Amino acid sequence: MTLGGGNMLPSREGSREGQARIAIIGAGVAGLATAKVLLAAGHDVQVFDKAPNVGGVWSRTRRYPGVTTQSPKAQYSLSDFPMPEDYPEWPTGAQVQAYFAAYATKFGVDRALRLDTEVTAARQTADGWTVETHGGAETFDRLVVANGVFCEPAVPAYPGLDEFTATGGRLCAGSEFHDAEQAREKHVLVVGYGKSACDVTVALSGIAASTDVIARQLLWKVPRKIGGFLNFKMLLLTRMGEALFRYLRLRGVEKFLHGPGNGLRRKMLNSIGSVSVRQFGLDKLGLVPSGQMEDIVRGAIGLATEGFFEGVADGSITVHRDQTVSRLFADNGKPFAELGDGTKLPADLVVCATGFTQGVPFLADDVQQRLFDERGNFMLYRQILPVDVPGLYFNGYNSSFFSPLNAEMAAVWIAADVAGAVPLPDSVAMRQAVVDQLAFLDTATDKHHCRGTKIIPFSMHNVDEVLGDLDVNIKTRIRASHWLNPVDPAAYRDITPTVLRRLAQDVPQPAADLRTSDNV
Repeated sequence: MTLGGGNMLPSREGSREGQARIAIIGAGVAGLATAKVLLAAGHDVQVFDKAPNVGGVWSRTRRYPGVTTQSPKAQYSLSDFPMPEDYPEWPTGAQVQAYFAAYATKFGVDRALRLDTEVTAARQTADGWTVETHGGAETFDRLVVANGVFCEPAVPAYPGLDEFTATGGRLCAGSEFHDAEQAREKHVLVVGYGKSACDVTVALSGIAASTDVIARQLLWKVPRKIGGFLNFKMLLLTRMGEALFRYLRLRGVEKFLHGPGNGLRRKMLNSIGSVSVRQFGLDKLGLVPSGQMEDIVRGAIGLATEGFFEGVADGSITVHRDQTVSRLFADNGKPFAELGDGTKLPADLVVCATGFTQGVPFLADDVQQRLFDERGNFMLYRQILPVDVPGLYFNGYNSSFFSPLNAEMAAVWIAADVAGAVPLPDSVAMRQAVVDQLAFLDTATDKHHCRGTKIIPFSMHNVDEVLGDLDVNIKTRIRASHWLNPVDPAAYRDITPTVLRRLAQDVPQPAADLRTSDNV
């Protein structure tokens, strides 16, 4: 690790030498992981969140009925804090929130929390940042934005909403709907076909008078247990599974898979789709998506919700494929929705699982002008560092199958950069790297990358690049084992203490065994 060179800011009066005062906006997994690492590095950290508890999307103020993790518990764990053994393979939202709360307590992050505190503005100054809340303004050396890419729900502006609500109809986002009992004996429409839409649908279908799903586009769903017995993590949450999708830069085995072995690669990937069609009976249900399983990278990669296709088969769930809601209206004093094909459905409750907007409204206009490209994509080097805004970092803007691990490794990168220990290219080269990455994501995902913040399925490529900047990684033989076995975040548990120890010692990096290798 090369130290010095610098992006360090002078310490404020009263701070220890090398200590910075750092504000973090957001107490989800990215904010908590960043706080834990920066506190361990000796910095003065404050974490702001408008929610009353930690967890971000898992907060009790945001989780919807039926929500579980998409990745199994081992893959959704932080490296040095495994989930409890008695948790199920796919923990519930309440369990995940409790896990993050325990993490905050374990590592002393709870003492830095400022919950129920919304940041209304963050302004760059000559020597740092001013963070404003309803309680006043405070100054900081650095600012980390960790409010999350699933923070503000995108709810369509349907015509006729006033007439609809006047007759008792309710329109809400999935993250705003917390009590399944409110759907009892109601006619429910769920708009969307991603994981959250299907989770909500199953949770409500047993008590609602009717449950209709309005799907603009069908998506491929991966079974939790492929063929009824093989955990999907054995195929898709391995380095081999990730390598089945072409990345910007091919390395090692990837060159074979996307070259001479391309036919084999496609058969491996699309065979999962064939299994899904048979396992869920999609032909009989009329729910076979267009294209092939290989196309999942172009949309949302969704784990199938247990009970969803079974509900379609038994009639408790009705899916209207290739349809949208064209308007809301009232008929004889009751709320209805009309679809694009003219179908009219009773709709006491319309739950929109239609995605999120990735916004940072608290950042001043002059900062936002330097943060985005001309299309509104975030210009973030390594998904972390704005090219043109010194002293500002992002974490959690790398949505992946291994979001906690990606956030944790990004936190280590941030700590190293605060210490001036990341050998950054010049601004021209950084900007070009971001432009190239966005152009690649445009092609790979057909521009479905949430303004540059979704890196699925390239989770481990991001980890390798972040750690490559620090010239550190886990041992080659362990990474090699992750080609055939699911990636284990616990294998990365020594990364944070290793990097922080080197930062404290201010010595060049030793131990060739920890270096990155492009061969696996």
